Amino acid sequence: MLRRQIHVSGLVQGVGFRPFIFRLATELHLTGAVGNTASGVLIQVQGASAAIESFLARLRSEAPPLARILSVAVEACGPIAEEEFRIVESRKGDAVHTLISPDMTVCGDCLREIFDPADRRYRYPFINCTNCGPRFTIVRGIPYDRPGTSMASFPMCPACQAEYDDPRSRRFHAQPNACWSCGPRLELWNHDGVLLGERDPVAHTIDLLRAGHIVAIKGLGGFHLAADALKDSAVALLRERKRRIEKPFAVMVPDVEAARELCEVSEAEREALQSPQRPIVLLRKRQICALPEAVAPRNRDLGVFLPYTPLHALLFREGGFRALLMTSGNASEEPIAIENHEARMRLASLADFFLVHNRDILLRCDDSVVRVAAGSVRQMRRSRGFVPVPIQLHREVPAILAVGAELKNTICLAQGGQAFLSQHIGDLETLAGCNFLPEAIDHLRKILEIDAKIVAHDLHPDYFSTRWAMQQAGCTLAGVQHHHAHIASCMAENYLDGPVIGIALDGAGYGTDGRIWGGEVLVAGYASFTRAAHLEYVPMPGGEAAIREPWRMAVSHLARALGPDFRQAVPALVEEIGTAKIDVVARMMERGVNAPLTSSCGRLFDAVASILGVRQRISYEGQAAIELEMVADDCAETEGYSFDLAEQEGCLVIGAGSMFRALLGDMQTGFPASMLSARFHNGLAQVLAQVARQVRERTGLRQVCLSGGTFQNIRLLQTLTALLRDGGLEVFTHSQVPAGDGGLSFGQALIAAHR
Repeated sequence: MLRRQIHVSGLVQGVGFRPFIFRLATELHLTGAVGNTASGVLIQVQGASAAIESFLARLRSEAPPLARILSVAVEACGPIAEEEFRIVESRKGDAVHTLISPDMTVCGDCLREIFDPADRRYRYPFINCTNCGPRFTIVRGIPYDRPGTSMASFPMCPACQAEYDDPRSRRFHAQPNACWSCGPRLELWNHDGVLLGERDPVAHTIDLLRAGHIVAIKGLGGFHLAADALKDSAVALLRERKRRIEKPFAVMVPDVEAARELCEVSEAEREALQSPQRPIVLLRKRQICALPEAVAPRNRDLGVFLPYTPLHALLFREGGFRALLMTSGNASEEPIAIENHEARMRLASLADFFLVHNRDILLRCDDSVVRVAAGSVRQMRRSRGFVPVPIQLHREVPAILAVGAELKNTICLAQGGQAFLSQHIGDLETLAGCNFLPEAIDHLRKILEIDAKIVAHDLHPDYFSTRWAMQQAGCTLAGVQHHHAHIASCMAENYLDGPVIGIALDGAGYGTDGRIWGGEVLVAGYASFTRAAHLEYVPMPGGEAAIREPWRMAVSHLARALGPDFRQAVPALVEEIGTAKIDVVARMMERGVNAPLTSSCGRLFDAVASILGVRQRISYEGQAAIELEMVADDCAETEGYSFDLAEQEGCLVIGAGSMFRALLGDMQTGFPASMLSARFHNGLAQVLAQVARQVRERTGLRQVCLSGGTFQNIRLLQTLTALLRDGGLEVFTHSQVPAGDGGLSFGQALIAAHR
């Protein structure tokens, strides 16, 4: 007879872990006990040696779907007299510091019940158990129990309470447990917020969607604006109302088969679609696609996701829809709406009807977005389903708060061996976005109980996140250079200590010389970095206007490459934009008026897109670069344009003059835009690989980290990765956190920790 004490840490509370242990120990005829502790779950098992060995093996292999085991520590102890296995409560006075599960998709067991007419939860749109349902968005604080959630206002009926108290039930200690008798309810409102109570709200909503109406639907982390994706009129109406001129809409489909009708779906993409997180997955549209072109105009990709709440399942099963638009319930660039009356006010100009419920969403949380590329599932937006699962660190760090940048903002709390990246907060250029930042910080601090007195922020003095950090009394501030944070984020995700060769490419970041960086090759560790190479500085005429109008950057690069006679080389561009506008921009650059210097890679892509006639004005961030990549999609061209490379004060400078002259020559020869775009992509990858090899020769470093929003360009990522590896370099990229600014706060936290 043996006895073992086992401590399990990780995401093991509120996910059905104790009843799982109870059932497993009982099956193996083991005695003992299991209970929550301050840092996980403590188990004692007693019985035959073979039974204990089987218990330890199955503890990991058969753990509940939402559990995430980080460590299992086993100690021998002396046997005692006992006859059964028990679930015990936490000791009084214990502070429960444990991980909280993200919101997860409804499980198969609950789906079977919701569509079973004999089940007491038949058609109940809030069905859940310990294997699924809301978590993060209904939690006020820890410990994670019902009084600390938005379910506190729904006392359980006797039947639900009996399930909650029964360790043999999969609803044992399922905090959102509820049914028709005691749980939340749906209501359908008209445009004026008047209750439409004469019909079943789900059936009524289905009829409204079929009729082409737009319905604001309250979900797990906020409202969606829903419409029938196969109705041209509904798609056009939603696009007009949301003032979303061309940015693609996400589409929810009932199953993988429906996704395959619209898009090409690989095995890895199928797994991503069906994962418990249910993210939006970017897929390649089929050449013949039933969706209106207005769903994703001029875009070969489509954001597709599967139903993840019981309500979604009901809408698709009973409505028979093959595709529904499900876009965030917000005006352009604002945070998603979460409260019923807030939604009624903010979405009044967008929605015809409102399908609401009376369970409060305590923190807004957008849908996550992923893309399968180069053999990995890569995060584009890390939010619902992934937050607040921590990113494991390879070394301990003090308590740190990092507040990210201005666009695609996230915040990060790190302590010990874990870093917690927040949900997508969004752009901090609106009042609503600025209000959401401190709200998200306070909520994450509360549920994690991390009191950080070190605050990391971007160097840009005008970012709202920087200004917020500066106002925090009693804190030690750590200003972090934007691109250094990108590389540190990639290093930490891949458990690297550094130094490494870091290639950081994006649209803009405040440089240590006060200029706008964005095409950088760094030699970086966590504590410091040096700038080994960068794209040549060119004027950015009009400042922010150059981001919205790529032709401005075309004029800037052409004037640098060709001199004052550049207009003769691009007659089509001059005709489209107009001589007067181009002359104004040229004078701005000559006089240095509102034309800050930039080494931005994003603006280089804009310039090429403009010259090729792909895009002169954008309606969403990165549009020109995205469409330029798509122009090259079907081209197998391997030749690349040459870039210039010179050394200035010990730093390599990459010039684009040769590239533009060659590109213009090919245009005059009549080569297709697809070939020109491919040659640009290839040439940029080739010169970056050449620079990395030269840095290796100077430093002896062989590890290369790729980060920054430009690496969401899969053609560039794959081409550069192959060239670097062919050159004997080891390449590291992102998968757990976004390569763009959504992962920046993670890097900021790690840099602050090492100073």
